[in-house]
Amino acid sequence: MAHPLFWYNGKLINSRTLELPIDDPGLLYGATVFTTLRVYGNSLNNRLTNWQAHYERLRFSVQSFCWQTPDEVKLRQGCELIMAHFPVLRITIFPDGREWITGRYLPKDLTKKQNNGIVCWLARQEYSRSLPTHKTGNYLGPWLAKESAQKLDTQEAILVDAQGNWLETSTGNLWGWRDGSWWTPPIISGILPGVVRSQLINWLKIEKQPVREEPWTPELVSGFEAIAYTNSVVELVPIHTVIMPIGSLKYNPYHWSFLQLRKFFLA
Repeated sequence: MAHPLFWYNGKLINSRTLELPIDDPGLLYGATVFTTLRVYGNSLNNRLTNWQAHYERLRFSVQSFCWQTPDEVKLRQGCELIMAHFPVLRITIFPDGREWITGRYLPKDLTKKQNNGIVCWLARQEYSRSLPTHKTGNYLGPWLAKESAQKLDTQEAILVDAQGNWLETSTGNLWGWRDGSWWTPPIISGILPGVVRSQLINWLKIEKQPVREEPWTPELVSGFEAIAYTNSVVELVPIHTVIMPIGSLKYNPYHWSFLQLRKFFLA
């Protein structure tokens, strides 16, 4: 159950309900954009919190949709109040600039998943996200995909395109290791430009480590030694098994290459 403390439209509210007009487009059509960030060092300015990247992604989507740009000062004020209670913040923006900030705790089993990996289900193409380069409130496809995955006793879903290429998980970006290089699907394939994804690509380039942004075809994924997914909350979680319509693929969740990426998250 969600915690009752949240920030909405310039006010701190302690309630389990949020009142919206019955004709609010956010309620009717999922007309919102959002981002979820993890607060490191109890600071929005920490490099791993990466406030600016999250705010810029929100602003990019808002401007793309010709919505009202949110007030960054008010957003930071709300975040600083909520992060005093929670390490994870979800920031939602409505078309008229209203902001809604909720908080939550890290998943209880996160360390176990980071250490041992998870099982994923390869979702049907119909579950792909709408407007994939924007993180909108219309998140029904990925939500249904993850719900279906959990009913099959797996932890995550991998979304695919019409050609069967792997795109992303229901909550994060994909990474794979093969041929001495990191691989991740390109933005143009129809994925969310994740904040951590961008951070890792830039960091790997600075470290002079190869990273290839190419479509994850069925042929390519069968040759990976190890794969994982990333997002701003879980950091990096290996995937050891992918359940497919016919059979499954196995990967090494303890592959040495993960040590390289984990160095990035060391504060």
